[in-house]
Order: sequence, then structure tokens, then C-alpha cells
Amino acid sequence: MYDSTCGAAASGQCGKAQREGDAPPPREPPPPPPERDYSGFDIVKATQYGAFARVKELVEAGWDVNQPDHETVTLLHWAAINNRREIMEYLLEKGAKVDAIGGELQSTPLHWAARQGHLEAAVVLVRAGADAALRDAEGCAGLHLAAQFGHTAVVAYLVARGQAPDAPDAAGMTPLMWAAWKVSAVDPLRLLLTLGASTNPADRSHGNTALHWAILARNATAISTLILYGNASLDIPNLRGVTPLAMLQSTADSMWIGSKVSDKIKEHALASSRKNFLRRLSYDKKFRWWCVALMPFVAFYLTGLALEMSAPLLVKLFLLVCFYALLHFVSNVLFDEDLKNIFPLSVYLATKVWFYITWAAFVAPVVSAGSSLAFAACSLLLWYSFLRSWRSDPGVICASRDDKFRTIIELSESRGGGFEPARFCSACLLRRPLRSKHCSVCNRCVAKFDHHCPWVGNCIGANNHRYFIGFLASLLVMCGWMLWGGVQYFAARCGDGAWPAAPLAWARCNAWLAWVMLNAAFHLFWVTVLTCCQLYLVVCLGMTTNEQLNRGRYRHFQARGGRSPFTRGPLNNCADFFGCRLCGLLTPRVRDWRAAGLADDGQLV
Repeated sequence: MYDSTCGAAASGQCGKAQREGDAPPPREPPPPPPERDYSGFDIVKATQYGAFARVKELVEAGWDVNQPDHETVTLLHWAAINNRREIMEYLLEKGAKVDAIGGELQSTPLHWAARQGHLEAAVVLVRAGADAALRDAEGCAGLHLAAQFGHTAVVAYLVARGQAPDAPDAAGMTPLMWAAWKVSAVDPLRLLLTLGASTNPADRSHGNTALHWAILARNATAISTLILYGNASLDIPNLRGVTPLAMLQSTADSMWIGSKVSDKIKEHALASSRKNFLRRLSYDKKFRWWCVALMPFVAFYLTGLALEMSAPLLVKLFLLVCFYALLHFVSNVLFDEDLKNIFPLSVYLATKVWFYITWAAFVAPVVSAGSSLAFAACSLLLWYSFLRSWRSDPGVICASRDDKFRTIIELSESRGGGFEPARFCSACLLRRPLRSKHCSVCNRCVAKFDHHCPWVGNCIGANNHRYFIGFLASLLVMCGWMLWGGVQYFAARCGDGAWPAAPLAWARCNAWLAWVMLNAAFHLFWVTVLTCCQLYLVVCLGMTTNEQLNRGRYRHFQARGGRSPFTRGPLNNCADFFGCRLCGLLTPRVRDWRAAGLADDGQLV
């Protein structure tokens, strides 16, 4: 639209005024939206639309709060269907029947709140004394309806309030069966399993378990959750004598099931078969575990052996390529995701064992006894810090069943954030302390979570982070000592040689030791990088690796422009982390990160 106040004749003056920095005229705030007139609404419509003032006016004028409409539905039903908390509380105060039956399905207000997934309405009704065990015309209680429609928060609240997670409906269908049949998401199925629901009950009409229903629905998420998380049996027959295993094996296309479930099925089928010994062996858990544990030891040794062969370099490289292609094929056949998670730990153990053997066989004879003792001493420190990083509790946050129920009730009945992910872990069913995170590999929440380290096979958190830093520092010393020992051996047995040509001369002199030194140099490089990153985050920034990667998701970091609210400067950060006082100059801050939180003003509590 053409602006008449700044037309062609005045364009020069307007442009000059804008160039001189004159502020534009202030904009008037938009007028508030007109309030809707509810005066013509009847009481049912006013309840549906949440017009509290109109409802109160009509009730005060003498309307009976328990009078049903032409569909035999009461006002409390309509308020629960539409999640009108204020109106519900008012109607109950005026004597509304909390368990009134109405509608075609003969439902109570709690049935409709559960069906719609209205947690607030369910809380009001349960606290007012609603009977959650009542069934509608289809034989379902509120818990079954919430499970059918995937309303996880309502399921959690009803179970925490005393409803049995395995309670059957009139047809024998449990909430777990309804969730497996109707809901394609991981919850509320996983929630029910965590709360103690069993995968073994069968319904009365078909004799199907929850796993049968998940397979009939082709619900890959439910099948995976029931088999891998719930350990559901594959051998329970239904009334037709069909087991879940037979149903899955008869499926023409098994790609939709997922590789982990498919491996589990093959493993289970072959475990009871006496035929095809090799195939049964390939799915045997213990056999595969030992393959993962021993393969790095064997691979390291055979690689060194191939390098020591008196053959042309190209032949050695060809043999090594073929060997590692074979290892890759075998690992894909034998290893599932769980076994692949422990493979880095096996690689670490294998390299360190061969370091010791190499030192004893080659380096120890050419260096002093004191050097070998020092190498052993730093190794002891390495193994101490490694074992504490590997086997100690990283700060796992635990809660009893009663504590979990208490947390669910508190969060449900609070008018704050409820079950928001920043405050509640839906997998562990506990309140998230500040700086904690749920580890998807270990399936547990860890206080002051830094990362999951595959090289130590454990999470790094509040209780073992210091030991992990000590492990990295000790590993640096050991790798440096191994390189020094190798140089001493080559100087004594192979001659010094000019530096550019020295590595090739060393490889011809002792290929095994050169291979070990190459591994030591590689470890030295990446461990140095990792150690520097860890110390920079801990000392300089005052944050964990998880916080560095995800600080844009945390409100307490967003409020400070991405800076850590936990930093106190490099010296104090160092004192807090290592617990050092520096002869009384520093005062470490001791905090229980399993219970830490933020107050409303953003301060630590």
C-alpha cells in the first residue's frame, strides 16, 4: 500500500529523517480479543466450553448438578470429557456424583477422562473418591481405556493409585495386551512392564498373550519391547495351539520385525534343535561372548605374525586385508548390538596384555631392572583406575517401587510441569536430578552423567569420573613408557640409524615390536586428545561432555547463554572435581548430584 505521508514529493525528507536515526512512531498494542458472550448457553454447553461463570450462575439459580441430559450424561461427564478442571471441582463441591453412570457405554466420568487422556481430570476424580475399578458396558476399567489409547501418564497415575497393572477386563484382556494391540509407540507398554506387568497372562476368548496380540497387529515396536525388554515367552500356545514363535516364523517378510528380534528368534529356535550343530553354535550366547572376548587377542597376534613373515610387503598387506575382511564377516554373523558394545573393551584388554608380553620378551632384557619396575608400578595405577572406572557405580539413581509410585503421584497432582522429560524419566520412573541423564546403552539414569565409555564398558558419572581421568592419565604414561622401551630395544639391538629411515629399519629388525609400538603411538595420540578435552570441559568450562553437546536443550544453560551455571573458575572447578584444598587455599564444594535440583529462581538446591 502506498504511504501518503511519505510520497514522492516528501521522499527526500523521509529518507533523510531515517538516515539521521529518527525513531519510528511507537506502535499501539493490538486491542484485546472480545470476550465471548456465554449468557445464552445452556448449562451443558457452558460446561463443554469451560464457561465457569455461566455454569456457576445456573447452578446457583437452582440447577441440579446430578440431572442427566437426554443421553443420560451428567455435567461431571461433560466436564471430564473436556478436561474442565475448575468446573469439575465446583460440581463435586456442590454434590455431583463422582461415579455417575451415563451414556451409551455406561461410563463414569473417570472412564471418559481416561479415554481422552486427561490427566488433570483423572486426578480430580480419583482424589474425590472415584472407583477406578468400575467397568463400562464393554467391560473395561479406566486403566484399560488409557492403555488402549496410549495415554501413558494416566496409566502411570492409575497404577500408582492402586490399580493392578495385570488387572483383566471382562474378556480377560490386560492393559499390556491392549497396549500391544492398539499402540505402536514404546509407551505405555514399557511403562507397564516397568511397573510389574506380566507378559504371561492370556485372554479368555483366544488364549492370546500380549506378544500374540502384538504379532497379530504387526506392531514391531511392541514385539521388540516385549521380547527384548520384557523377556516375553515365545513358547506359550494360544487356544489354537499356536505359539508366538510359530507366528513369527510363518511371517513371509521378517524385515519389519527388526534385526535384534530376528536374531533372538533364531537363537531361541536353534537352541532346542539338535540338528545343524554349527548354526546352533553361532547363536549360542556363551560361545558368541567368548568370541568377542578372544577375537582382539587373536587378531592382534596374527597381525604381528603376518608382519614378521619373510615375504614381500604387498603379500603381507594382501593377507592382512583378507584376514580383516574375514573378521568383519564373522563379527557381522556372530555379534549383535549388545556384544558389539563390549567389543571396544576387549580391544583395550588385548592391547594391554600384548604390551606386557612384549615388554617382558623384548624390552626387559635391554633396560634396567628399575625401568621395568617403574613400568610395572605405572601399570598397577592404570589397572586400579581402570577397574574403578569399569566396575564401580558411576552414580546410578535408584528408587524403590513405592518411591516410583510416590513420584508419579506427586508429579501428576502438581499443577506445574507434570511428566515433562526435563523432570521425569519415563524409562526409570523417577524424578530426574539436575545434570543426570538416562543412558540408552545401560538403560539406567546416572547422576552428573558425562558419557558412556565403550573402552571401560561403563557410564562415566558423578562417582567414577575422577577415576576415568586417572585412567586416561595412567594410560598416557604407559603408552609413553612402551614407546621409550621400544626405542631402547632398537638402539641396543638394531642400531640407531638415521631418523627418516629408522622406522623402516626397525620394522625389518623386529616387526612384532614395531607393530606394538605403532599401537602404542596410536593410543597415545587419541588418549591425549581425549584427556585434553576432558580436562578442558571439567576445569575450564565446568560442564560435562553431555552438557557440552546438549546445552541448547537445558533451560539452566539457555538462561546463561550456553555458559555453565556450575562453573566457579578454573581453580575452584579443579578443587571441586579432584577434591583438593591446595594447603587450605581452596575449598572444594561437596554436592550430592543424585538429589540436586534447581529452585524457581534458578539457584542450586
